[in-house]
Amino acid sequence: MQAHRFIKENKLWKWIIIPGILYALLCWFGMYYFSSTSSNFIEWISLKTGLKSWLDKEDSGIMGFLFTMGGLIMWLVLMLFYFSLFKYLFLIVASPLFAFLSEKTEAIMEGKEYPFNLVQYGKDILRGIRLAARNGLWQTVYIISIVILSLIPLVGWLTPLLAIIIECYYYGFSMLDYSMERKQKSAQESIFFISSHKGLAIGNGMGFFFMHLIPVLGWILAPTYAVVAATLSIYPLKQQSI
Repeated sequence: MQAHRFIKENKLWKWIIIPGILYALLCWFGMYYFSSTSSNFIEWISLKTGLKSWLDKEDSGIMGFLFTMGGLIMWLVLMLFYFSLFKYLFLIVASPLFAFLSEKTEAIMEGKEYPFNLVQYGKDILRGIRLAARNGLWQTVYIISIVILSLIPLVGWLTPLLAIIIECYYYGFSMLDYSMERKQKSAQESIFFISSHKGLAIGNGMGFFFMHLIPVLGWILAPTYAVVAATLSIYPLKQQSI
């Protein structure tokens, strides 16, 4: 992985490990709590709508299977929804670190140091927060629609995949924007540029998302590796556009 080699060669571990451990702990405790509340929510819906009693009365194996699969799919979508909310909260809190790490990565690539500008650094942080809030709002709208769609038998089984793709796109979007800001691109210019390179945003987000499949270590490395990977991948495209 290019990001791993870059971090190793330039000894950036001190900017990786500590925030990564904090992220991993918060994410694990949050997912444990939300997992149980999601299960209770699904059970509450089935009782309030009378669906559970109707299924017990029908005593149909097929209908029971469809209901079980539907409940599982809805649980997965709700977990992805929680993951999205947590991710954006962490993006907002860790925005100063991410802005610095992206700038540090580009400075090493260009072989120069960017002079520290407190005003510009503050603007980068505020922009990252605003963009995270904007993306979080849009993704919430999409996820709510997906939760409703997940209630439809068979068709709803595809909703976790759709939710993952949207999740990856918006996370990659946020990581790529740190680089766009340094080139004095407005938010609208950044949105247009990244929307024209959706594959890049989704690919970066997928790298972040699937690193969570590696127990402990993947959770620690995922957020900051995504920042470095996004900066490395968008740099050639930025140079071409300039």
